[in-house]
Amino acid sequence: MSTGIRSRVGIYARVSTGEQTVDNQLPALREYARTRGWTVTAECIDEGVSGATASRPGLDRLMREARQRRFDVALVWRFDRFARSTKHLVLALDEFQTLGVDFVSLQEAIDTGTPMGKAIFTIFAAMAELERAAIVERVKAGVERARREGKVLGRPRADLDLDRLVTLRQQGLSVREIARRLGVSKSRIHVALKTDVPKSSPVPAT
Repeated sequence: MSTGIRSRVGIYARVSTGEQTVDNQLPALREYARTRGWTVTAECIDEGVSGATASRPGLDRLMREARQRRFDVALVWRFDRFARSTKHLVLALDEFQTLGVDFVSLQEAIDTGTPMGKAIFTIFAAMAELERAAIVERVKAGVERARREGKVLGRPRADLDLDRLVTLRQQGLSVREIARRLGVSKSRIHVALKTDVPKSSPVPAT
């Protein structure tokens, strides 16, 4: 990631709903920064916030300050305090890499500014790619299975009141107006006029 001197650090700490405070995380994170000779330029905290939440005030601020180049290293207590999934972690680390910001997880002893940390980031990225590929394969398999079982895929076909369609058409309404009144597409009306309307029900030509 970054190749320059790392001197400024942004700290992120989080506790979920039901947990107490970040007091057991912050002192250790500050001490680690002190021992590395880093100056803490941002402390971003989320208290009582689930890790599954897509948007968190503290995390949003951390990412915003990273984009503004306010620090050189993002320091967190543990991966699961920071990211909600492997995919989220990889995306965040990828953005940090683009910004020239290193990432350190204290409990896992991971530092992306070191060769080992970079290698682990590569492994995480590969895991996220495998996860995406597995999801795609599961979706494809489900579609194929549904087709073999004769299930109709896609959005359900809108119900159509054929009697009302015939009545509206006999009143001289346009296909567009009929579609609007029946809440369906014009193509649905065209198909119905050709295939669904009984031959004994005379309608004006389209």
